[in-house]
Amino acid sequence: MRFKKQKRHRKTVRFFSVCFGFRQPFKVLCDGTFVHHLLHNDLTPADKALSNCLSAPVKLFTTSCVLAELIKLGAAQSGSCQAARKLAVARCDHEKKVSADACIEEVIGENNLEHFFVATQDADLRKKLQKVPNVPLIFGLRNALFLEQPSKFQRDFVKSSEEKRLHLTEKEFKALEKRTTSISANADEEDSVDEDGLGRHNPGLQPHNTRNYSGKEKDVKDRVRFKRKRAKVLFLIHPQTCTSLVRIVLCTSIA
Repeated sequence: MRFKKQKRHRKTVRFFSVCFGFRQPFKVLCDGTFVHHLLHNDLTPADKALSNCLSAPVKLFTTSCVLAELIKLGAAQSGSCQAARKLAVARCDHEKKVSADACIEEVIGENNLEHFFVATQDADLRKKLQKVPNVPLIFGLRNALFLEQPSKFQRDFVKSSEEKRLHLTEKEFKALEKRTTSISANADEEDSVDEDGLGRHNPGLQPHNTRNYSGKEKDVKDRVRFKRKRAKVLFLIHPQTCTSLVRIVLCTSIA
């Protein structure tokens, strides 16, 4: 079961990395409910628990509005507030503090430019963020952390964007049409008659096919021919025959 969960998580991380450009170390935006869940279930240190969930190094973030909400809850959430203060604070630009879910929605926006993983126990917030194309969601269940699989909306968005890439846009189509018309016009000018009355393209004059000529007609050898070296044959002569040959040579020379 644990192996299947890890395999499913790796597949989801690969989906967001390939389709939306998420890169390591992954940035995880945590709200107060998620921090409380980590402390309540002894999932500490938090960065190690999330790193095991995503099988990659992580950086944990929160917002000033989340911290303000934890402070308002009083002593009941003092431990969560102290733990959240140890996280890096993502910029939210809220002069007047808003609720944690509204703050996270605004930080994510429509495109999640900062490539945040959102870790929350708020089911309503997760449903809202499932309608944003590139927001992976993390939640806790007892003493385990889970990475939600891409929603149907996110999968359909990726599929439609891939189909758009296969087709030319209107601007690209106009540029291609303009280029083809200019090329065809240049081709017509080359085929037309020039000022001297001679055709630039005369089908009667065709280049010679040098492949049909032999090497003698071109005075150029097609291939460099090397003389083969043959093995020298050594004849072994018997001593008696050798002396007889010497006698014959001497007799002929004397005569």
